Amino acid sequence: RWRGRLSWKSAIACCQSRNRKKGSRPKALPRWRAYLLSESDVRAAAMRLLARREHSTLELTRKLDQRGFDLNEVGRVLQALCDQGLLSDRRFAEGFVRARVSRGLGPVRIRRELAERGIGNTEAEAALSGCAPNWLAQAERVRRKRFGRALPTELRERARQTRFLAYRGFAQDLIGRLLRGIDE
Repeated sequence: RWRGRLSWKSAIACCQSRNRKKGSRPKALPRWRAYLLSESDVRAAAMRLLARREHSTLELTRKLDQRGFDLNEVGRVLQALCDQGLLSDRRFAEGFVRARVSRGLGPVRIRRELAERGIGNTEAEAALSGCAPNWLAQAERVRRKRFGRALPTELRERARQTRFLAYRGFAQDLIGRLLRGIDE
């Protein structure tokens, strides 16, 4: 509620805080204010994000940019975090691959999602080979969970299962072998 003693800045802040969820903070700083912050503020924000989960360098850069920090300072801080071993794209990729494999996703989709997060092909391949599940068995588990044990007999059902497995990220040759019932 407005009272005569409030300034217009505090009134706006009051309205903004009323519209937010309880306990949440605004994510982005105004651009003009971000330049007043020091490297220690950037580092503190980066460490808070890294305390929750691993991030790739690109993800962390994007999040800190959205919060209004200067990109030059962000780059310096992230380089320092990499040098100290607190930020690692390799470690992020390994954990990401483990999580996606446990969700039943295939290598094609995992590679694409890693590329979206700024992980290069060599690091993605290293992470995928480090996990190294049997992709045929993984695809069979995913198919069986969704469609049951019986292989499709009708063309329409076969196409439906093929689309589902392709969406989950399995290669077409692997899907063909699986639906024909060929185990290798």
